[in-house]
Amino acid sequence: MSGQPSSKNKKVLRCGITTGACAAGAAYAAARLLHGGETLREAVIYNPNGDPIKIDIKSVELIGDGARAVVVKDGGDDPDVTHGLDIVVDIFPASAGGVTLKGGPGVGRVTRPGLQVPVGQPAINPVPARMIAAALARAMPGDAGVEVIISVPGGEEVAPRTLNPRLGILGGISILGTSGIVRPMSEEAFKESLVPLVRQAVALGHRRVVLTPGRMGQQAAEKQYGFNPETVLEMSNFVGFMLDCCLDHGIEEVLLWGHVGKLVKVAGGIFHTHSRMADARREIIAAHAALHGADSKFVGEIMGANTLEGLVADMESRGFGFLFSHLAEIASKKAGEHIKGSMTIGTAMLAMDGRVLGLDRAARDIGEALGCTKLP
Repeated sequence: MSGQPSSKNKKVLRCGITTGACAAGAAYAAARLLHGGETLREAVIYNPNGDPIKIDIKSVELIGDGARAVVVKDGGDDPDVTHGLDIVVDIFPASAGGVTLKGGPGVGRVTRPGLQVPVGQPAINPVPARMIAAALARAMPGDAGVEVIISVPGGEEVAPRTLNPRLGILGGISILGTSGIVRPMSEEAFKESLVPLVRQAVALGHRRVVLTPGRMGQQAAEKQYGFNPETVLEMSNFVGFMLDCCLDHGIEEVLLWGHVGKLVKVAGGIFHTHSRMADARREIIAAHAALHGADSKFVGEIMGANTLEGLVADMESRGFGFLFSHLAEIASKKAGEHIKGSMTIGTAMLAMDGRVLGLDRAARDIGEALGCTKLP
């Protein structure tokens, strides 16, 4: 399966198959062996839109009174940590009608509220569960009951490289997917993977959260400043999207918290902070430095700085360290305009070592309300 090129010179990226579609294909193959005696090397399943998806079957065999099929997870050209893992599905006849889904080794278990799956249940999302049930309905007699056990050897080892630990999904990966297809490096898929962080915070009773671009900000918030991990949510480069998401889910106060190189862009009204979208860090700092008395020589040095870390040290040594608190205030104002004043927003800008370079009054108030007593 291939993606579509946008130009003749652009590489065609290959699409992959979700863990949910892999599990549905394996379940179908196992059922066809158990109920029809067929050994499939390829299964066709259907996503919720009715689109057919071909799934290669690695192996299928009878096990006791049941059957087992294995599908190799194919992430296509997406940087997917589950690529190459075996998705193993065992099915057994059940006296009760319908489909009973269980998670075996390598499939995580939900331990916190706020997700699509109840606490205590295996992390098999509703759409994959429906795809599995639909695949089995096509392969088995209409009145047959079946127990389905999904396992992912190696799933527990790769799970720490996913968002599962942050979501309270422990012991393995999730069985995911809404379309059955992995779109290579899909920005929309990345955004949607962050939404459960907000849902979970709300389910745990939080209406005040910290949004941070990534791991550096997260570790500083939790380890250096003592913020409750339940309230520290990753936003990656998607500042505007996550602000909107927080608003939609009833969050009342947001602390934007992260490296100055990311958050200074927000002070320029930039709400997607990836460098390919916009990189006006030096221009924003230079403009505000000039407004606060920097001479043309210093402004030129700001514009020509090799690294932002070096620039930070230079600004502090020249008495312009106060500018970071000013830029934090401007960033909060711009973010407030983005969500039309519907939430309280504060901003704290950090150095690479986690030190707070500057923050505004709202950031201090939100931080203290979140129990942080270490802000400068």
